[in-house]
Amino acid sequence: MLKVGLTGGIGSGKSEVSAQLRELGAVVIDADRIARDVVEPGTPGLAAVVAEFGADVLLPSGGLDRPKLGRIVFGDPERLAALNAIVHPLVGERTKQLMDAAPADAVVVYDVPLLAENRLESQYDEVVVVDAPEEVQLDRLVARRGMTEEDARARMASQASRETRRAVATHIIDNSGTLDALRAQTDALWDALTRRPAP
Repeated sequence: MLKVGLTGGIGSGKSEVSAQLRELGAVVIDADRIARDVVEPGTPGLAAVVAEFGADVLLPSGGLDRPKLGRIVFGDPERLAALNAIVHPLVGERTKQLMDAAPADAVVVYDVPLLAENRLESQYDEVVVVDAPEEVQLDRLVARRGMTEEDARARMASQASRETRRAVATHIIDNSGTLDALRAQTDALWDALTRRPAP
């Protein structure tokens, strides 16, 4: 099994690369999806978040009000650390279950936004960083996700710098151009990963 860490700043296009790798045959483990799953209504994770942040972070439906919680934690390192202390162990446990279930010859891509921030690079055989200039990230967040510029900048500031991410990379994908250019780089990456001798 080849373990590949895939990361990139918010708005970099990491999710698009992840989807392309899945199409090519990778087993993709999506940390963001797992992080959502572990705080679904009725889970111990959501109960712990409510105990820490109060019932105000719930929607009328009983689900987590993610934008509201985001406004509380992004820009406040102590509150963000409190949230991470709840969610990260649950994500780690579920990730291990999914990795253990993957075929022995699989290329397992762990799609994780905070790989550099949490110094996780040593857990992977290869680290892929999807990179884009900060002004491109900002434009995507405002234009495509409907964030305010202030919220987008706060999210970006809470993550590792481009330099920090690039420093842990064994492969860098430049996503400042077209979708076709991105796909060509992803295809080349997949070729390199599948030719790599098994660890």
